[in-house]
Amino acid sequence: MIIDALHPADWHQVRAIYLEGIATGHATFEQTAPEWEAWDRKHRPTCRLVARETTGQVVGWAALTPYSTRAVYAGVAEVSIYIAASSRGQGVGRQLLAALVAASEADEVWTLQAGIFPENTASVRLHERCGFRIVGRRERIGQLHGVWRDVLLLERRSAVVGG
Repeated sequence: MIIDALHPADWHQVRAIYLEGIATGHATFEQTAPEWEAWDRKHRPTCRLVARETTGQVVGWAALTPYSTRAVYAGVAEVSIYIAASSRGQGVGRQLLAALVAASEADEVWTLQAGIFPENTASVRLHERCGFRIVGRRERIGQLHGVWRDVLLLERRSAVVGG
C-alpha cells in the first residue's frame, strides 16, 4: 500500500468510499457526498491523502477541514477519514491516520479534532491508537434520519507543533 496525495483525478474513487461510509449510518451526519468543487472548497488545500494499492486503486482517504476561519485557530483542524468497505480491518486506517498526523504537523497544525458517533467503535479505537483522546460527548447534537445522535469529541494535541 502507498500513502499518496489526494488529487482531483482521485475524486471518483474517493467519493465512492465516502458514499460507502455514509451508507453505514455511523460515519457522518451527511447524507450524500458532494461534487469535487464543493468538497475542494471545504477542505484544507494541504493534508489530503489517499491510501492506494500498488494497482493504483484507492482504498482509503483522509483530509482536514479548517476548524475556523479566525487566525487564532489556524493550527486547528478537523479530521475526516474513510476506508473502503473491502479494506476495513486491514490496517489501512492506522497507516493513513498516522500519515495525516505527520502531514498536519509538517503543515503547522497543532490540534486535530474528530467528531465520531459512539457506535463507531472501530473509528474511536483507531483515533485513540493514533494519539487522540476523548475530551467530551456532545449529546443529541444532531439528527440523522429522524434519530437524535450523540457525537464523541476526540482531540490530538501535537507534541511537535504549538509548544
